[in-house]
Amino acid sequence: MQFIYIGMQGNKLKNYLHLHFIVFIWGFTAILGALITIDAIPLVWFRMLMAVGFILLYFFIKGENLKIDSKAIYKFIFSGIIIAIHWITFFKAIKVSNVSVALVTMSTGAFFTSMIEPIFFKKRVQAVEILLGLLVVLGLYIIFNFESKYTLGIVYALISAFLSALFSVLNGLYIKKYEATVISFYQLLFGAIGISIFLFFTNQFSVEFFNLKSTDWFYLVLLSSFCTAYAFIASVKVMKYITPYTVMLTINLEPIYAIVLALLIFGEKEQMNPEFYYGALIVLLVVLLNGVIKNRNVLSKKISAKKE
Repeated sequence: MQFIYIGMQGNKLKNYLHLHFIVFIWGFTAILGALITIDAIPLVWFRMLMAVGFILLYFFIKGENLKIDSKAIYKFIFSGIIIAIHWITFFKAIKVSNVSVALVTMSTGAFFTSMIEPIFFKKRVQAVEILLGLLVVLGLYIIFNFESKYTLGIVYALISAFLSALFSVLNGLYIKKYEATVISFYQLLFGAIGISIFLFFTNQFSVEFFNLKSTDWFYLVLLSSFCTAYAFIASVKVMKYITPYTVMLTINLEPIYAIVLALLIFGEKEQMNPEFYYGALIVLLVVLLNGVIKNRNVLSKKISAKKE
């Protein structure tokens, strides 16, 4: 029995470390976005199309079924385009500001989710969420006030955070009926098709469009395979063994990992005024607190249901 217990603990630790590694990869996505020299729209097009190829290869090796009903197609077209615009505005935020500004502002996604969720799931907006939302606004105000040159980057990141919250809520509905890997495959596919249509009608496809630097090709392959296809599939598997509470706390470390990486890689470009870090600290702490409160509420409901 003791050996079984040790084995279980070791397996839990392995999955927990794996989760940290995945979150680190997600943070590294922002670094790659800054390193890739092409604009945000072609960047996302290459990322989505190449990720579709890698996930398709995964399905082929695993022999899994990709069939979906006709109603699902419309759902995934809509959500796929939302994801595409979310990524475009995210990378735009990085291009016009920097990694630190984009990721701290993106942390507001949890509060957009709190506002959107009641609409789709018919829940009441809680007073504590409104209070925490106001604290996030305070943190962003401090950043705006002292880093006004990054205003456009903050606006792009806020749009991206809102769209991230929207597709997360939509996926919360879709996951009840479809496999997570199937959802991801079709959303990436339709997102890539949506951008392709835009690029075609704006006459952006040309020889120069595909004539990228060798470093850009390398970073794009890394972004689409390691940071998109692998990270998504691995995260689904890890979440089967780790509690949602632990997952939530770990995911909140993503901007911290990315900001530290950005400071190490980009140096002075990422160094901000002290006030930025005060505002960022408020935002990150409130996001963490929001997650703790939400998970406590979920756990207390489960305990109450068991007692009944």
